[in-house]
Amino acid sequence: MIVVTGAAGFIGSCMVSKLNQENFKDIILVDDFSRDDKNKNLEGKMYSEKVHRDDFFEWLEKNESLVQFIFHLGARTDTSEFDKEIFDKLNLNYSKKMWNACIDYGIPLLYASSAATYGLGELGYEDTHEVVDKLAPLNPYGDSKNDFDKWALAQERQPYFWAGIKFFNVYGPNEYHKSRMASVVYHTFKQVGETGAMKLFRSHNPEFKDGMQLRDFVYVKDVVSVLYFFLHHRKDSGLYNLGTGNARAFLDLAKATFKGMDVKEDISFIDTPIDIRDKYQYFTQANMSKLKGIGYDKSFHTLEEGVADYVGSYLLKDTYY
Repeated sequence: MIVVTGAAGFIGSCMVSKLNQENFKDIILVDDFSRDDKNKNLEGKMYSEKVHRDDFFEWLEKNESLVQFIFHLGARTDTSEFDKEIFDKLNLNYSKKMWNACIDYGIPLLYASSAATYGLGELGYEDTHEVVDKLAPLNPYGDSKNDFDKWALAQERQPYFWAGIKFFNVYGPNEYHKSRMASVVYHTFKQVGETGAMKLFRSHNPEFKDGMQLRDFVYVKDVVSVLYFFLHHRKDSGLYNLGTGNARAFLDLAKATFKGMDVKEDISFIDTPIDIRDKYQYFTQANMSKLKGIGYDKSFHTLEEGVADYVGSYLLKDTYY
């Protein structure tokens, strides 16, 4: 039996699909399941039971002997949310409770951290434990993820295996519900479908030309492949980056989307919204040597390959992974 929290969300639902593909069907889905648009991510998936996140620890107490692994992917991920109490409740304190339960019951734990912990990248993008206390995230979401990473590293008691995964810019199917927080691929597809054109955020940093802000974009199918690797690896506990190791421009992402849609490029620029402008990452790039060093040797989709698959196999067909 495998538990996936955040199961109705973007990465969580893709993880359930990956597990199904690998013939795992005894899966416990944990979420709040209150949004119909998110629940569509789970249609056609094979699983044993849905458990509301508020009821999960009571459920776990009764069923812990059956649980083989927990993928704790549930979190509040809105980077424009500034209510610290929400993040403390859902990202920090819930994760602490999960950590301690996994110790008590002897269950391996993989949890979602984030590249948002790196802030402006002043200290680089190395997933070494020594740098965690010095990082300066740009928003309460990033703070909540880094606060838990710091807490976890400080614990004398730890699950016998644990991994905190620092997701970089993940894109791909099953993000229809994410609205403002969806990837630029999704927003480009929507805008082009509605207007025939795409408006990207203008650069407000003289070191970067418009559209040349650089991020490490990683396709969700590669993400769940890495997470699945840890299901069987179960050693080398610690924090791990999860990107491609190759930063690409937002302009490249938009152009690849136009190509996937077979539509002539029409790209212009608008000002970055004030509420996120001074919290904006202009460059991220994962150092992936740590993951490779423990034996993960599968190649990642290039940006062009990932966007082509996402647009052609999912967005144009309005289907789910």
